[in-house]
Amino acid sequence: MAEHHVLGISGGKDSAALAIYMRQHYPELDIEYFFTDTGKELPEVHEFLGRLEGFLGKPILRLNPNRGFDFWLREYGNFLPSPNTRWCTRQLKLLPFRDWIKPWLDAGDKVFSYVAIRGDEDYREGYTSTHENLLVKLPFRTDNIDKAGVFDILEASGLGLPKYYEWRSRSGCTFCFYQQKIEWVGLMENHPEAFEEAKILEKTAIDSGSPFTWIQGEPLTSIEDPERIKKIKSDFEQRKQRELSRRKINPLRPLEAQSIDIDDLFLEDEGGGACLVCHK
Repeated sequence: MAEHHVLGISGGKDSAALAIYMRQHYPELDIEYFFTDTGKELPEVHEFLGRLEGFLGKPILRLNPNRGFDFWLREYGNFLPSPNTRWCTRQLKLLPFRDWIKPWLDAGDKVFSYVAIRGDEDYREGYTSTHENLLVKLPFRTDNIDKAGVFDILEASGLGLPKYYEWRSRSGCTFCFYQQKIEWVGLMENHPEAFEEAKILEKTAIDSGSPFTWIQGEPLTSIEDPERIKKIKSDFEQRKQRELSRRKINPLRPLEAQSIDIDDLFLEDEGGGACLVCHK
């Protein structure tokens, strides 16, 4: 019986830190790193993956779904995915992973999957295995590595945070429906072509009778108004300044001091409920 060790990279800070941590603390494991590419990722994600590959000294396998987002959108009648119908995660993230490891499981091999749930995330659960030979491991929880520890790992490695953290707190698709409004404004300003694509998809969905918009109860066109943008930015800055005023800055952890999780400012769990495979 053979053993396989796999670690999924989302393009976010936690999974990148876990890849670094495993390389440094468990060098005897021949870990295969993978990334499930939806075809709708930010360019900053691919840039970050390239730098991470340089540190790891080995390639990150790209698992491409047989059919991309646009195909599945048509299959679902142009209905956009939503928190209640996350077909995007199921078809574009989980299915390619299951297809990849299926030959190993069918052969009776054991597959150890390492997931970046931290020691300070007791409320989270990892991928639930439905096969006795697929074993999910949570090294950060086992070794009590918290968010500050993740920042330490990224800082010490020289990798740092993905560039999109300057305006967004999550990896995943450009039009992730878990984004806060300030992140949609950030997308509009940093990647206007991606914002326009999201608008087109949303209009097609509405014309097809979809009950969902990317922002619950509000079309993207509503946040293009300059006054609306000004209000969204003002609200965000007020929340940010309140957070900074109460935060105790540790001069030995500059990366942590620079990073503010946007979901925290809106009193939501980190990721805002987003799927772990997408944003961790």
